[in-house]
Amino acid sequence: MQKKVLITATVLSHIVSFHKPLADMLHEHGYEVHVAARNNLSEKNGMSLDFADKVFDIPFARSPLKFSNIKAYRELKRIIDNTDYEIIHCNTPVGGVLTRLAARSARKKGTKVFYTAHGFHFYKGAPLKNWILYYPVEKFLSKNTDILITICDEDFRLAINKRFRTKICRIHSVGCNLERFRAGSSEEAYSLRKTKGFNEDDIIALCVGELNNNKNQVTLLKALPQIVAQVPNFRLLLAGNGSNYDMLSKIISQSNMENHAQLLGYRSDILDYYLICDMVVSASRREGLPMNIIEAMACAKPVVASCNRGHNELVDNGVTGLLVSANNADEFAAAIISLSNNPDLRQNLGLAGREKAYWYSTQVVKSELENIYFHQVLTDKRGLY
Repeated sequence: MQKKVLITATVLSHIVSFHKPLADMLHEHGYEVHVAARNNLSEKNGMSLDFADKVFDIPFARSPLKFSNIKAYRELKRIIDNTDYEIIHCNTPVGGVLTRLAARSARKKGTKVFYTAHGFHFYKGAPLKNWILYYPVEKFLSKNTDILITICDEDFRLAINKRFRTKICRIHSVGCNLERFRAGSSEEAYSLRKTKGFNEDDIIALCVGELNNNKNQVTLLKALPQIVAQVPNFRLLLAGNGSNYDMLSKIISQSNMENHAQLLGYRSDILDYYLICDMVVSASRREGLPMNIIEAMACAKPVVASCNRGHNELVDNGVTGLLVSANNADEFAAAIISLSNNPDLRQNLGLAGREKAYWYSTQVVKSELENIYFHQVLTDKRGLY
């Protein structure tokens, strides 16, 4: 009988975006890969799942207080109890909690339960309520986890220092495909710019992420008038959808920045925008280890990013990009203006970022996951990697 692994998350788009390297590695080892999550792909402009052998649509809600999570727990428990999974690998806060609770009986029969923390909600500088709400839950559930996988150094050390009752590992993100995300030629960028309606001499900054309070695109829009005053050909592109779309659109209109800021929505052709931009910007308040920054570095683009644990780990200030305060529009404006006026600096930062991106590549991460699944960690009594 073929061995099976179940991958869970709150929404299916998370699995599509982040777990193809894991699924590919498991297939290479002869495993059948099942996934369970709420199917939200219709919201993602053509995103599709093509690497799972079986897909379960489970009505997870992001809020832990939603009634639908009771139904989700029951459906997931039924699937787990009726299938002989060797490993269950859960992700995201709600998906991780409900999966580990639903897998308790299976775990007693020998199923291993892994949990990847893509960025704890409790961290140095986090609001007190985050520590009160999220930390006790994760500490308690660590006893229902065979391996906790972290993707950033701060979370790895926090879990060790707080003595989580499980084996603790660290991987370098979820893996970036360096064959897809690459540095393009100036001719390719110029052709793409013409296709998408931009001028050759435009200075384009790209921001990729869900339009929400944490991603903090508001600060970028507050900085925009200062930037345009110094760089009249500046364009800010915001790629993503989310609850703040209408608010951000209103800010653009009220500040008369329609010719300098554009809401792109969710893009399945995001690589094209990485290739045409001059820099990538992010004002997020909280990040685990963001793929948009890794992808930008892979495409040899300099980064202007807010200081948080994920950005601080990826961006070497003055080497691969520039770090500024998350809510300081003046600092963002100054950094973006500096890069806009200095093409040599943009090139040097971008090339250094491309070199660093290798350590966060699919090749490296697949090797790390393979080691966790099949080699060192499963036989190492300390469980640290």
